[in-house]
Amino acid sequence: MAETFPMIPATSKPFWILIPILVVLFAGLLVLFAYIAYSSQNVRFELSDEGLRLRGDLYGRLIPAWALISEQARKMDLTESREYQPRWRTFGTGLPGYRAGWFRLRNREKALLYVTDGSRVVYIPTRDNYSVLLSVAEPERFLQALSGISRGG
Repeated sequence: MAETFPMIPATSKPFWILIPILVVLFAGLLVLFAYIAYSSQNVRFELSDEGLRLRGDLYGRLIPAWALISEQARKMDLTESREYQPRWRTFGTGLPGYRAGWFRLRNREKALLYVTDGSRVVYIPTRDNYSVLLSVAEPERFLQALSGISRGG
């Protein structure tokens, strides 16, 4: 015959320790979402002799001029070019109207995206086995400037 003995119930102290942890986590998430909202409105693409600098959010970087395959860069509409549509987010932000970071495209290509308007996207392949897709306000002017840096300015 087995006898069962209940444990003495825990005090409420462990639960009071959880409250500041939850507050810090919640505050951290609020700061992260505020930063994403701010950066989605303030991303810039700078072309120079150094290359393409992406500024304004977590995924910003300098892509050196030698790595850009500017002769294959082109303007595209992602609603018509299905194979270039983002399919899987691997490390990035995927919100309605704002996709930034690393994605896999439908054609399985790895891509760094900064896309707010899928109908006006500049596609730039790189020599580092990924492409860059950017929503640029003036795609034709951007492509012209891009071709200028590849020829030495």
